[in-house]
Amino acid sequence: MTNPARASNSRGFTLIELLVVIAIVAILVALLLPGLASAKERSKGTACLSNLRQIGIAIRAYADDSSGNIPFGPEASAFTSPFELYPSTGAPTSLISLDTGAPVALGLLLQSYVAKQSKVLFCPSSDQFLNSDAQLAQVGLSQAQCSYYYRHAGNTLLFDNPASPFVPTHIKLDSLGANRNGLPIRALAIDTEFLCSPALAAYNVLPNTHHQQVYANILFADGHTAARPNTAGCFVVNLGSDVNPADAFGLILSVLERADAQP
Repeated sequence: MTNPARASNSRGFTLIELLVVIAIVAILVALLLPGLASAKERSKGTACLSNLRQIGIAIRAYADDSSGNIPFGPEASAFTSPFELYPSTGAPTSLISLDTGAPVALGLLLQSYVAKQSKVLFCPSSDQFLNSDAQLAQVGLSQAQCSYYYRHAGNTLLFDNPASPFVPTHIKLDSLGANRNGLPIRALAIDTEFLCSPALAAYNVLPNTHHQQVYANILFADGHTAARPNTAGCFVVNLGSDVNPADAFGLILSVLERADAQP
């Protein structure tokens, strides 16, 4: 004969009880996910700062081997389009190689200075999919870019004029001079926060932003790094439909000049 008490004690959950448990789990997940996402972004932000710090060490080593000069060059290819990402020698850029494959800007660090840690040129908190391995594989073959705008020589001309060659300035690491606002040049590199019109996709000009545009990480000439809030989009280069592509390099340099003024 079956014991009624034992049968009652061994029954399973009712449907209502299961729904209550599921609801509680869903509430807990909803409460925990934002915190987990925030912790993950903080971790990526810290890794990004570490990358910039390593880049700073590499730039110092490069300067020590190059008469005090920061990575500079090579000469830009002949101008063909205002949509070129490196139209003139020494333009501020995120490129690490030109369409010829020649290393440029921070890409000049790849062979000897960050050869074993080449991925420091890429922020782990990109808002768009970025295949760093694919970009690095293009160096020596064609155009590739990293995650950071590099100041280079501060040239904002749309193309090099053979009749009046560009004379590089602001390339001595320990004597960078003043920016266009008369303030000391301090920022060497910064997260790319780049927005543009979808119409530019045909020219392979695409949005490239980091840290959900909440802040930007900066490498300063003395080697220290810092995260600074992107208040009112102050570090965003927005090449909207009403902006002349030729103005892009002036806009990039303006972002770096805002970074110069950061504490």
